[in-house]
Amino acid sequence: MADKKNYVDLKVSDGTAMSAYVARPQGAGKHPGILVFQEAFGVNAYIRDVTHRFAKQGFTAIAPELFHRSGPGFEGSYTDFAGVQPHTSKLTNEGQEADIKAAYEWLKNDSQTDPQKIFSVGFCMGGRVSFFADTIVPLTASVSFYGGGIAQGLLDRAKDLHGPILLFWGGLDKHILPEHVRAVEDALRAAGKEYGNVTFSYADHGFFCDQRASYNELASKQAWPM
Repeated sequence: MADKKNYVDLKVSDGTAMSAYVARPQGAGKHPGILVFQEAFGVNAYIRDVTHRFAKQGFTAIAPELFHRSGPGFEGSYTDFAGVQPHTSKLTNEGQEADIKAAYEWLKNDSQTDPQKIFSVGFCMGGRVSFFADTIVPLTASVSFYGGGIAQGLLDRAKDLHGPILLFWGGLDKHILPEHVRAVEDALRAAGKEYGNVTFSYADHGFFCDQRASYNELASKQAWPM
């Protein structure tokens, strides 16, 4: 169980309360901030570890619990996909927009964070949220790891991206197909947006997560410095 001192409670505009995990860099002064968006398995040990990885790179990192309406504190098993469906099925764009704004405002108003340098990163479900966040709040840039659902519901929002976006995909992914990746890239190009689009031909969905069977060490180590 994570240390409770790392959590903050955020008030969301729809009247709900959302817990978020925070990792801070060492040293005084204003640091860039980053929103870390979870997979469908919650703000689990892996996502908490990612926030600390970014903190070590000098970012104030916050991972909001996007399932706070249906299952506060939920942490699912990577071998139990059915167990996450009651939570993913209740997600809405309206709810996510409110959650994004709440977490962004916390970073923006944090005394140790530079409000002019706020980024986002997300994985799987969170990859879609990271793309979505870039259209909602004025992010400096965003990163999406294998963001399922972008091609099926967010292409019309490509024109609204505030900052450049870097997208990672797994070439062996059976959920996000090459035509989906092309559709995302076509939408970004048509909108005249700055983006990077990287497919690791030898990697599967979830390749960055070292807690999943699909973890690919090489792809993960290549993606991180990007």
